Amino acid sequence: MRFGLLGEHPDGVDLAAALVDSGRHSLAATTGVFSSAIMARLGNPARVSDVEEILADEAVEAVLVAGTPGVRPALLRRSLQSERHVVCVHPADEKTDIAYEAAMLQQDTGYVLFPLLPEGLHPGIARLSGFLTRQDIGPIGSFRLLTYDRHATGEVLDSIAEEGVAPAFPGWDILRRLGGELAEVSSFADGEEPVAGLPVLLAGRFEAGGLFQVTLVPGQPASYWRLVVIGTRGQATLTWPQGWNGPAFLNWREGGQDREEYFERYDPWPTLVEAFECAVSKRPSPLRWQDEVRMLELDGAARRSTERRRVDLMDYQEANEQVGFKGTMTLLGCGMLWGVIVILVLSRWYPWTGWLILPLLLAFMLLQFLRYLIPAKPDEPPPVRGKPAGSEIARDGEQ
Repeated sequence: MRFGLLGEHPDGVDLAAALVDSGRHSLAATTGVFSSAIMARLGNPARVSDVEEILADEAVEAVLVAGTPGVRPALLRRSLQSERHVVCVHPADEKTDIAYEAAMLQQDTGYVLFPLLPEGLHPGIARLSGFLTRQDIGPIGSFRLLTYDRHATGEVLDSIAEEGVAPAFPGWDILRRLGGELAEVSSFADGEEPVAGLPVLLAGRFEAGGLFQVTLVPGQPASYWRLVVIGTRGQATLTWPQGWNGPAFLNWREGGQDREEYFERYDPWPTLVEAFECAVSKRPSPLRWQDEVRMLELDGAARRSTERRRVDLMDYQEANEQVGFKGTMTLLGCGMLWGVIVILVLSRWYPWTGWLILPLLLAFMLLQFLRYLIPAKPDEPPPVRGKPAGSEIARDGEQ
């Protein structure tokens, strides 16, 4: 597959390089300005200055949207309108409007719309998710609490240092893969909004039960991640001593013994290439655009909670064909009611206009029946968790 790269976001460049390295895809052109080493890594594609040059090329089957936050929504919209497969780096925008609009456009075109969310696909996350049960079974029993500590040498929040751009909170995809959808979100910062260089605390509750607590600390001497899952019988801990891309260790106690699984340094990009190919070939993929929508909704909830100093209750909106139909019918219904009122007023002077009310009502009812006459598109498959990788080492509890 030939694809184009719009922008210079590091995640987009890494995925583009992984697509090229797979040998199954080639980068036709890019709008980014890169060094000769990066261009060689990308297969020495053509360098163009206008996005339309890439979108006008019929040989380009997919587009990777990796522009700056200010232009990313426009690039995403234009790429979808060109009727190609689209991959977009996270976040697509600081608000959810473009995510909903993109979902509607994708439903119309039928092409793949794929979010770039690598963190939740770590094999350690998939393994740890097996410990979170709602019954009193397994090594830790019924799930009660999840804590997530994330220390970074630089900034933790995405775009926090960019003026005029609302920051994005990391880790929502990890929380959702472990505990499911979030029902309540509470965010704490020193002021009414997060500030660069200062820590942020997140807390809340999952819809299916269980609490979570997240600590985001920037400007530390070294990167360090830790996830702890606490249940009625015990706890399991997943640790990245060198940060997310480094080796990881999963520790828990089972059968009177301390156990540990080791996960080698993780490169997420080949996994994302495979996930994208699954989506293109209509096979189950661990990522779908609804994940990006949820991430943006949770970002908005966290920002509102920080500003208003209170818990934000999640009211999720499904960005799908059914919701789009209902929204359109609501607008038409409101317009029809106003039209009936105008006709009634006009009928006082022009009695014949009153006969227009019945055709309007009949036309609206026929539009309602279209939903049953036209078959709906099947829903996208739910995310599929990958098989865990790693070796289990049983250690005696007395050691």
